[in-house]
Amino acid sequence: MLFNSLDFAIFLPIVFLLFWFVTKTRKQQNGLIVLASYVFYGWWDWRFLSLILFSTLVDYTIGLQMGKTERVSKRKVLLWTSLLVNLGLLGFFKYYNFFVDNFITAFSFFGHDFQAGTLNVILPVGISFYTFQTLSYTIDVYRRQLEPTRDFMAFTAFVSFFPQLVAGPIERATHLLPQFFTKKKFSYPEAVDGMRQILWGLFKKVVIADNCGAYADIIFNNSDQYSGLTLVLGGVFFAFQIYGDFSGYSDIAIGTGRLFGFRLMQNFAFPYFSRDIAEFWRRWHISLSTWFRDYLYIPLGGSRGSMAKVVRNVFIIFLVSGFWHGANWTFVIWGGLNAIYFLPLLLFGKNRRNLDVIGQHGFPSFREIAGMVGTFGLTVIAWIFFRADSVGHAFGYIAGIFTKEFFVLPSIQMSTYTIFPKTEILLVVIFIVMEWLGRENAYTLEKMGHSWKRVYRYALYYVIIFAIFFFGGQKQEFIYFQF
Repeated sequence: MLFNSLDFAIFLPIVFLLFWFVTKTRKQQNGLIVLASYVFYGWWDWRFLSLILFSTLVDYTIGLQMGKTERVSKRKVLLWTSLLVNLGLLGFFKYYNFFVDNFITAFSFFGHDFQAGTLNVILPVGISFYTFQTLSYTIDVYRRQLEPTRDFMAFTAFVSFFPQLVAGPIERATHLLPQFFTKKKFSYPEAVDGMRQILWGLFKKVVIADNCGAYADIIFNNSDQYSGLTLVLGGVFFAFQIYGDFSGYSDIAIGTGRLFGFRLMQNFAFPYFSRDIAEFWRRWHISLSTWFRDYLYIPLGGSRGSMAKVVRNVFIIFLVSGFWHGANWTFVIWGGLNAIYFLPLLLFGKNRRNLDVIGQHGFPSFREIAGMVGTFGLTVIAWIFFRADSVGHAFGYIAGIFTKEFFVLPSIQMSTYTIFPKTEILLVVIFIVMEWLGRENAYTLEKMGHSWKRVYRYALYYVIIFAIFFFGGQKQEFIYFQF
């Protein structure tokens, strides 16, 4: 069930009305959340439900067993059981064919003809997200940062909470799980703010991401036919596609959560206004980057120890992050590129230089503009590997940029005619201006919705709604559903 679909437009009001006007107790509210979440998730394929239920049962049971023992050895066995079960399922469904294909290729390289069968494995939607979410529970219980819960319904609601189930934010058990232990009371201001964030998320997805994605697909799929400047435009279009798509989903998820009285963590903080790569990664997919920081980078030693170990840890976290996104070497190289971008800042102690919001006094300095443009340029190069079909395609795409035909005016072939996508470029420019005006807030419309006069506020809402219906591109699934 897509957020930008008629199905969800019918589903959400029904669940909302039942939640606030039919349920009377906390347990009833949690029960409805679980039922709605399983309907929402089963809408793609009912067979996926058995997998998420199995993960829920495993980690709920392991949490209870950890609470019954003080023996360190037994607690470690329980933790490793959770890790092996959850990561084993993730590895099988997401990476089985990748490892088999590369195993065969490796043997062929040395002159051995090795036969191994691949499987037609259906990747369950959102498995990478809810796997990491439920793992945060067992790890935090093991670390004694969280008491194991005996409330199975609350735990099931935590694992399957439908707004953020399939593409995040990846919530920590310490943050989201306790919210299911209290009965929710309706708050009109919270609900209005949630609707406002949903509206902006839909604009990002439908107007920005889907329009940019249509042109990015054409350019990437026919990259050998276009000039260097058109290829650059394709990379920029994809950069805004993936940002509008993923942060748009997060905005809708967070806003939907607020309709039911739940607070989800901020997942994006205007990352394309970053002045260096370190700042970019503090602002991009925050729930995943902080997950890897707390559960992988710091346990490996973090920034402590010798410089060789620090460099090793940086590469591990970025390469694993890349591989988390998909079973393709393009994602691994994308992660490696970001590690290379990040290392100079770390080595010279400048990785925490830009902790404030850019343009504190309204206009950025020349240095800030240079840093922002440079960071965005490096990010676009990395995105080319993320979007490309293969490593060869990515290198060919980049090589195609640096040709003598670089300055040929961008034009995109659309069936029987070519066009210059001026409307889409204008929409992106307007989007950037709107994001700039809201950059100090949790999301773009937050301050505007509170401080603007009523007439201007509602005029803005109607303009956004008009843009969604008038400029909305062809409906596409959210990119991160594949991860």
